[in-house]
Amino acid sequence: MWWVWLIVAVILLLLVVTNIKVVSQAQAFVLERIGAYYKTWSVGLHFKVPFLDKVAKRVSIKEQVVDFPPQPVITKDNVTMKIDTVIFFQITDPKLFVYGVERPMSAIENLTATTLRNLIGDLELDETLTSRDTVNTKMRSILDEATDPWGIKVNRVELKNIMPPAEIQDAMEKQMKAERQRRESILTAEGEKKSAILVAEGQKQSAILVAEAKKEAAIREAEGQAEAILKVQNATAEGIKMLNSSKPTEKILALKSFDALTNVANGQATKLIIPSEIQNIAGLTASLKELIKD
Repeated sequence: MWWVWLIVAVILLLLVVTNIKVVSQAQAFVLERIGAYYKTWSVGLHFKVPFLDKVAKRVSIKEQVVDFPPQPVITKDNVTMKIDTVIFFQITDPKLFVYGVERPMSAIENLTATTLRNLIGDLELDETLTSRDTVNTKMRSILDEATDPWGIKVNRVELKNIMPPAEIQDAMEKQMKAERQRRESILTAEGEKKSAILVAEGQKQSAILVAEAKKEAAIREAEGQAEAILKVQNATAEGIKMLNSSKPTEKILALKSFDALTNVANGQATKLIIPSEIQNIAGLTASLKELIKD
């Protein structure tokens, strides 16, 4: 009979070993007892009752990424295009995830498609192409609220690709090409304008410098003439001063008067005005002779 007890002991040992469960990091086990939810196991070593308890679902609580295939949508201006989305989500309640909805991934995909159609239906084509961030934010808020009863938290939503029809893409490329050509023409015109302005500024500065040079030359010439006249006047004044200091006689003064008349006569004047003081030409001649003798 010992072998019977041995078999029983082995069976019991196998039952114990097979009912010991180890839950790894970032995982959770949903446990059922007699077909009903019993508890959720977190990280650690656990033992379930044989034949009564069953691990209904192993759930990963790490953040997950799902890339849904392109969905056809229609914009406000009746343009049909395809958009594919990427969802970043995390399971926060394993119990709700297991019992809240059948096929959670399919439910999220359908919910994403309908939400995307509603949002894009309120936007025109140009707004759709330039409002990705707005659409992403609105979709994340709507999906996060809708998936709360399923134990799912939507952390982020991204529009991966926006694919307009081929004819729309061709029109957009032509528009972009025309816009680039327009900008190129504007830049060329602005460059020519700046070049013309710089040339005109250079000519203006050159003319100003030439005028300044002529002005400076005229000022210096005038200053030279004034200085020459001043020196002549100073020399004349010095001569008169020296003449006065030598106490000249009337005969010398008469001789100087004749020198002055001689200089006047040598000029280009056609008329000569003789001072009234010169009354006696003969007397002046005699005085001159005596002066020469002296």
